[in-house]
Amino acid sequence: YGYSQIIQRAGRFDSEKAKANDVPMKVWSSLQKGKTVDWEGKTYTPDMVLGPARKGLKVTYCTDTRPVPTIVEHAKKADLFICEGMYGEPEMVSKAKENRHMMFTEAAQLAKEAEASELWLTHYSPSLIRPDDFMEPVRKIFPAAKPGKDRKSAYLTFEKKENE
Repeated sequence: YGYSQIIQRAGRFDSEKAKANDVPMKVWSSLQKGKTVDWEGKTYTPDMVLGPARKGLKVTYCTDTRPVPTIVEHAKKADLFICEGMYGEPEMVSKAKENRHMMFTEAAQLAKEAEASELWLTHYSPSLIRPDDFMEPVRKIFPAAKPGKDRKSAYLTFEKKENE
């Protein structure tokens, strides 16, 4: 089970493009906000003043599953990938397969293949007292892996170019 939450980001306002498309300055602000404007008998659309869409933000969450290729597809380039890691102990592989859950290292491999920016492991087995004890092999696969904890939070920001 899982889902991705994506926040799209519009392109930068391009005054040269606006001028080339004969867009009146009075409607620039509305177009920059993504609104279509009818002005003096003409329709103006945001694509007439905006450059290409910029990278947005993506958070992907999955749990209660074994590793499958579709997880990698959905988590592709996620800024934050929150994934179950039911078991950290290597000897629990059979139990993970039997109960259709993931090992910490399997979640790390998915994050690596998905080229996620950061991985938070979650949904631990009740028998797993200290998830931190099993993070070393995980970080060898995916260095930006962290054990999830109650009330853990992150502040994600849009990428900035030098001129923004």
